[in-house]
Amino acid sequence: MKRGVVVCLAAGVVFGQAPALKSNRPDPVKWSLRLGPETAAPGGKILGRLTAAQQPGWHFYSLSSPKPTIASTVGLAASPAVAKVRIFAPAPKRKLDPFFKVDTEFYDEAATEFLLEIELNASATAGPAELTAHVRYQACDDKFCLLPVRRTATATLRLDPAARAAALIIPAGYTEFTPPPAADSAAAPSAARPQTPSPVSQGTLRFVLLALGLGFLAIFTPCVFPMIPITMSYFLGSQSGSRANSVFQAATFSAGVIVLFTGLGAAVTALLGPFGLNRLGSNPWVNLFIAGVFLAFGLSLLGAFEITVPSGVLTSVTTASNRGGIGGVLIMGVAFALASFACTGPFVGTLLAGSTQGGLYWPILGMFAFSTGMASPFFFLALFPAWLARMPRSGGWLARTKVALGFLVLAAMFKYLSNIDQVYQWNILTRERFLAAWIVLLALAGLYLLGLVKLGEQKDEPVSLGRLFAAALILMLAVSLVPGMFGGKLGEFEAYVPAPAEAAFASGASAGLEWRKNDLEGAMALARQTGRPVFVSFTGYACTNCHWMKANMFTRPQIAAALKNFVLVELYTDGADGASEANQKLLEQRFGIIAIPYYAVLRPDDTVAETFPGLTRDAAEFASFLARASGVPASPAS
Repeated sequence: MKRGVVVCLAAGVVFGQAPALKSNRPDPVKWSLRLGPETAAPGGKILGRLTAAQQPGWHFYSLSSPKPTIASTVGLAASPAVAKVRIFAPAPKRKLDPFFKVDTEFYDEAATEFLLEIELNASATAGPAELTAHVRYQACDDKFCLLPVRRTATATLRLDPAARAAALIIPAGYTEFTPPPAADSAAAPSAARPQTPSPVSQGTLRFVLLALGLGFLAIFTPCVFPMIPITMSYFLGSQSGSRANSVFQAATFSAGVIVLFTGLGAAVTALLGPFGLNRLGSNPWVNLFIAGVFLAFGLSLLGAFEITVPSGVLTSVTTASNRGGIGGVLIMGVAFALASFACTGPFVGTLLAGSTQGGLYWPILGMFAFSTGMASPFFFLALFPAWLARMPRSGGWLARTKVALGFLVLAAMFKYLSNIDQVYQWNILTRERFLAAWIVLLALAGLYLLGLVKLGEQKDEPVSLGRLFAAALILMLAVSLVPGMFGGKLGEFEAYVPAPAEAAFASGASAGLEWRKNDLEGAMALARQTGRPVFVSFTGYACTNCHWMKANMFTRPQIAAALKNFVLVELYTDGADGASEANQKLLEQRFGIIAIPYYAVLRPDDTVAETFPGLTRDAAEFASFLARASGVPASPAS
């Protein structure tokens, strides 16, 4: 019973941590409508006060809050008594939301009041008239966003031709809300600052595809592949013999696999929260732990020792699965996932570590995609059992896959060791040494697949086409990294390898860009002397997206030319020194965010001109941001 409760709780955590959720909790916002005056003549005007009373800790978004937040809507239901309505909204608070990672507008006061200037119909019939205001909004706190809801509030107006007209005054601080025009924004470039897309939404699809690909790759490991025909024989040979029953059992089994891995992602999210996830990626102790785990898994895959889940855990889960029924098959899927962890651990560790560069829900999303990919053969083969006979047999190729994977896991370990080296600025694992380690380990994996490097009692067998193709890809990757040791740029890989020396970096289009490091005061002093704005790059030593932006975005001719209009300063937030602590505090207190990279432009009087959160691969978008901040039109994209 306890194990069943644990599975249910894990599933509950999975869905409970989603950015918008179905909740049975009471609505934290209550709406009411008051009219003033309550008696008016047809053709006159009255003022409706629509009040939102909300519980402490909750907020809802303004009428103009940008996507991906859900902006509130306010209106008045059609009525014969009403000719026209104008909506006036109070000034919302504005800051960069650490969840959505865009500037958002919201209300978090105990009471927020919207004003409705209501012009009455001159031909309205005298007597009582019920007016109904309707709203649609999404309430959020620091951890949850409830599903958007619609609410109404009503008030009764008495129409009397003899009533005296009252003067209506819209208080200061209120502005009339009109929906933004759909016309081309180029017609009015300064009317409203365009909102940059969320870096999370830009990278989510790539992350999900990576997780799904790793799930498919995990199928071909020695812990997973041999279990496919064994498990499918159990489903296809069940007592009922029904095809539908086999498919149902396979789907339930797959659900057990998905529940375990997705529950792991949910646990990481629940334990760390949104701020903890962002800080996790640069924490030296966390990186040291991950490097140690990868070292253990790598050596295990190379045959140094065997990593297994404690037998007591597997015995307990297996005993529970033997009870049969839906619960037994579900728990059997959990048992399979646990037993396969010796091979899937490196994939899981990579995804969980990589999820720290994304949003609150990335660990859950990554584990769901990974486990779906890994469990897919069981469901597919239940639908098409004839394919089971066409599967390749287990054999030496599985052992080779395991060893090759061991070399790749050891290569991944160096990424986390590099994070520690960069945070502490030891300069032990330099760019050249890091790339040398990667090149050697990748080359060993490729040569092993070709049979040119032997481990243990490996038998000489002809090289199959699949082995040849895999070895060629790995060796090509190793060779492509060689130019990076001599100052060459590595494109997408720049995000994962240590940055080159500044002398090597400041070449080509980026030559002449002078970056100050952790010296905002000096940059502001120079800005006051020259009249140029300050471009502040909140960055990190271990931040992969920061490395990518500096290596691949700032070096583009269009961007490098635009950056010359600024005083440039880099503020590192993940180092082990006092400067990084002060920079992190500045980022969190002034801009309401801790995620990096984050770019802000300050005028010489220290006011904020523009901000740009996160990574973008759109040079035109970033150039437009720089043009708005500097007042210099963007040059054509190049």
